[in-house]
Amino acid sequence: MAIELVTKFAPYVDEQFTKESKLSMLTNQDFDWTGAHTVKIYKISTSEMNDYGRNGAKEGNISRYGEIKDLDATTEEFTLRKDRSFTFAIDKLDQDETAQQLKAASALARQNREVVIPEVDTYTYGIMVTGAGTKPTAIELTAENIYDEITKANEALDNAEVPESNRVLVVTPAVYRIMKACKDIVLETEIGQDMRQKGIIGNLDGAYVMKVPANRLPNKFGFMLVHPSATVAPTKLEDYNVHKNPPFISGDLVEGRIVYDAFVLENKAKAIYYQATV
Repeated sequence: MAIELVTKFAPYVDEQFTKESKLSMLTNQDFDWTGAHTVKIYKISTSEMNDYGRNGAKEGNISRYGEIKDLDATTEEFTLRKDRSFTFAIDKLDQDETAQQLKAASALARQNREVVIPEVDTYTYGIMVTGAGTKPTAIELTAENIYDEITKANEALDNAEVPESNRVLVVTPAVYRIMKACKDIVLETEIGQDMRQKGIIGNLDGAYVMKVPANRLPNKFGFMLVHPSATVAPTKLEDYNVHKNPPFISGDLVEGRIVYDAFVLENKAKAIYYQATV
C-alpha cells in the first residue's frame, strides 16, 4: 500500500547573507550633480619660490620677487557612466499561494540588498584600485611580512602629505586572518557601535581596519590604504517603485533605477595605496 506523506511549506524565506555597503568610510560626496550630468573641477598650479632681490631685480626680471608667471588652470571632467535598472512582476496568485512570502516590498528590499548594493560596491572598489596613486609590485602576503607592508603604505601616504586622520585599511577576510597570525600586529578593538555599523572592526597604526568580502573586490586583492578625500562616489538618482495592478499585469510590477559612479581625483590619487597579491 502506497502512502503519500504530507509536505509542509513554512512561511519563511531562506534569505541569502549579504553585507550592507561600507563605502561611506572610503569615499566622499563633495560635489553636487543636481541638475547636471557632468561636473568639471579646476586644478590650479602654484608658483615656485625665489630668492628675493634685496638690492634690485635679478637680470631678466622686472620684479625683485622673481619672474612673474601665470598660474595654470586646467580641469577634470566627471561624467556619470552608470545608469542601471531592474524590473520584475509578482502575480497576485503567486503572492497568495506562497503564504504571502512573495511580497513586492520585501522582494524590492532583497533586490537592493543582494544585487544593487553589491554591484555599486564592486564597481567603486574597482575604480579605486585602478586609480590608486601608489601600486607596488604584487607580492605574497604572509604573517611575517604583512605588518611591514602595511606600515610601508602608511609611510607612502605620510610622504604624500595625506591627512593622518580618517585613513582606512581595507582587507579581505583571508588577509585579516594573516594579520591575526602576525605577532607584531595588535589591533585596537575598542571601536564604538557607530563605527562598527560602518564596517570598522579595529584600528592599526592609526588607521581604521575594514574587512570586505572578497567577492566585492578585484582578483588578487591584498589590501588598500585609503583616505576618503581621494574618491568621490555620487549617487545621482535612486528611484524604486511598486505599481499595483498596472496594465497587462494582475499583481505588482516592481521597477528600480540607480544612477551612480565613482571617480578618483587626480591630485589626490596618492591618498590610495593598493597592494596586490600574486
